[in-house]
Amino acid sequence: MERKLRVGILGATGMVGQRFITLLENHPWFEVSVVAASPGSAGKRYEEAVDGRWKMDVPIPESVRKMVLKNGADVEAVAAEADFVFSAVNMSKEAIYALEEAYAKAEVPVVSNNSAHRWTPDVPMIIPELNSEHIEVISDQRRRLGTKRGFIAVKPNCSIQSYTPALYALKEFGPKVVVATTYQAISGAGKTFRDWPEMIDNVIPYIGGEEEKSEQEPLKIWGQIRNGVIQKAEGPKITTQCIRIPISNGHTAAVFVSFEKKPTKEEIIDRWVNWKGAPQQLNLPSAPKQFIQYFQEDDRPQVRLDRDFENGMGISLGRLREDTVYDYYFVCLSHNTLSGAAGGAVLTAELLAAKGYIQPK
Repeated sequence: MERKLRVGILGATGMVGQRFITLLENHPWFEVSVVAASPGSAGKRYEEAVDGRWKMDVPIPESVRKMVLKNGADVEAVAAEADFVFSAVNMSKEAIYALEEAYAKAEVPVVSNNSAHRWTPDVPMIIPELNSEHIEVISDQRRRLGTKRGFIAVKPNCSIQSYTPALYALKEFGPKVVVATTYQAISGAGKTFRDWPEMIDNVIPYIGGEEEKSEQEPLKIWGQIRNGVIQKAEGPKITTQCIRIPISNGHTAAVFVSFEKKPTKEEIIDRWVNWKGAPQQLNLPSAPKQFIQYFQEDDRPQVRLDRDFENGMGISLGRLREDTVYDYYFVCLSHNTLSGAAGGAVLTAELLAAKGYIQPK
């Protein structure tokens, strides 16, 4: 790459925006050139805007600390300084939909962590190791938008990051019925224990809208491009419960599954640990060397021990057993703000750059 791509971050002061900023420090391909947030933060230095609410464990990178925030709604001003943008804004779904499309029509590619465009038929929703071929629908999206450079690509909900790869790696055996219960960290709500003390020693058995996303979004990941849109798969049939637990980072899932063609336990583990996707084949900068690891120990994976596997970009699985009702059940773990959110979006942008969809202006 002749020069680093200039990156804008929309929603730069929120938790996911902060994670983008830390991940992009010293990135070999990308550099943060502009940070943007709400009108109330616009005009402030970044360090001033996040004073008292910096949620990361590392300091604000010096390269961003003194940057002056722009109004994310000022598309022209942000677009002038960025080759592409990451979107992690906190607005209504309708407002996000319009804002991201405005950036795309201004010829700025958008890699979004928001949900607004996840069901737009010609917008790819990417887990890079699984469905990288879906980026090919971007040419159809550009025709609809009337753009040459601009487009939108999105990340799925962080809740599906752990169990969807585990099931996708077993597609040849035809997963047909899936029951998943997710145990989700408070950072998935953009919170820490400092600003959500009510979560200490507590469990909340409801996360608004999460179960619908967790049941439907994997089907778009499984889907196929037909007639210029991504048509979601008809199966497997997935039902979920999503529970908030007092963990800072790391989403766990307990999964039950039945197959059209029941594999052996050895076949399942083999497919998991040997799974490689486009990021590994292309040797992308943020790609985990091993995407999925499997633990033989009965007490793994554990959040504190295993959420940072492969710098938080890998998936950890364990406790694979035959079940008396379904064929098998097992436990999954992923880092929700790394592989499940900002890290996965950075990896998606690397994939898009490697394939020529994001280029310098």
